[in-house]
Amino acid sequence: MKSESYYNINDLITTLDRYYNIAPQQTSNAPLFELVLTLLSQHTSDHNSGRAMNQLINRFNSWEEIIHTPLQNIEDAIRPGGLAPTKSKRLQKLLIEVKNRQPDWNLNFLRDMSIVDAKEWLTSLPGIGPKTAACVLLFALNIPALPVDTHVGRVSKRLGLANKNLSNDDLHDVLEKMIQPKQIYLFHMSLIQHGRRICHSRKPKCNKCPLLKNCPQIDVTID
Repeated sequence: MKSESYYNINDLITTLDRYYNIAPQQTSNAPLFELVLTLLSQHTSDHNSGRAMNQLINRFNSWEEIIHTPLQNIEDAIRPGGLAPTKSKRLQKLLIEVKNRQPDWNLNFLRDMSIVDAKEWLTSLPGIGPKTAACVLLFALNIPALPVDTHVGRVSKRLGLANKNLSNDDLHDVLEKMIQPKQIYLFHMSLIQHGRRICHSRKPKCNKCPLLKNCPQIDVTID
């Protein structure tokens, strides 16, 4: 093994940003929309979850309507996203709880909370874990929380940035503390692209990797 970790996280982010030409961050300013979209994105592709979200919005006129409609109607709307029977139940429970806490459906108050408190509020909702909470904060409110999906988790561990035995849930706080707030978005998007295009779970394309010379895996077999 050449080294224990990638030597400089700033260089890592810069290298991947140049390699993948990451688009600038655009904040949606729609935290509830982002919350629902991220729930629908679980265990499916961005394309499929986008289709499911589009059909959901076109089928129903309001979040309130989704609460009171039969589950079968929600299932039919979000079917393109997969796991419709499970996700429809989760979605309805989630919206009921949001309505109970915030009758006006407005989650912009999260901007005024600390990241820790905002995460705690979101993860206390049914079916919402650290990744979904971080997605809402980062993409809807421009709050520097780091979502850790399967790609971010895998690439981070291979680069030696975190203990390989940590769960992705645990990785959120570990990695977030290592990265400057202004770099959170670039780190997240760059590692996702790298995981999708080169650093695959199986048979990574190491010969094409822009990080190869500083990767601690170059002298070991990658599972």
